[in-house]
Amino acid sequence: MTSLSWPTLISGTLLQRYKRFLADIELETGETIVAHCPNSGRMTGCSQPGRPVYVSPQNSPKRRLKYTWEIIDMPDSLVGINTQVPNRLVYHAAEAGVIDELTGYGVVKREVRAGRHTRFDLMLSGNGKKPCYVEIKNSTLVEKRIAFFPDAVTSRGKNHLVELQKLAREGNRCVMVFLVQRMDANLFKPADHIDPAYGKELRLAAKNGVEILVYDVHMDLETIGLRNPLPYDLS
Repeated sequence: MTSLSWPTLISGTLLQRYKRFLADIELETGETIVAHCPNSGRMTGCSQPGRPVYVSPQNSPKRRLKYTWEIIDMPDSLVGINTQVPNRLVYHAAEAGVIDELTGYGVVKREVRAGRHTRFDLMLSGNGKKPCYVEIKNSTLVEKRIAFFPDAVTSRGKNHLVELQKLAREGNRCVMVFLVQRMDANLFKPADHIDPAYGKELRLAAKNGVEILVYDVHMDLETIGLRNPLPYDLS
């Protein structure tokens, strides 16, 4: 399947993650840097101090922080922590027609507004098909080979499900994609032990016509790509 190349990666050791978007990392050179952590979740199970991590250098003069944290090496899998990667990966895979459930459309657009306050990650259209709105979520929490989402209470994520149901009632096709950005899960479940309201809304959305897709990835330090569809359990 379609894969993305990582930017240049520099190895280091995680010292601490704090204020959600900051991480202190000691590089192999001994230098300690502050890296941007592009993940607003709790990152439970993938932010332990002392673990090997990989950052990408950022050369834009507009950037205050000159490194972005991309990957952490956990005992059973590399884990991609950058929440922007799933959006890019699913977008390119949909454009290339390699996601069977999302084939047959002529146009794939990113960041499409639906309503006054909601944007969805993708909208597929064309070839005589009704519009298909796609929202993509990043799953990094795995316990006993079960992937979960979310890893923190998310009112924004719940609102996306509410809006998808409205669009489905209006005759649109709506798809919720969970991308497990690691390689050690064989099942997906909503994280009711973290955000029961989200789990309740996800089950309601599934009953009201919102399709659910779950994929995991294959990743190494060169590329990341979609691997397999994973089963999910909403019971």
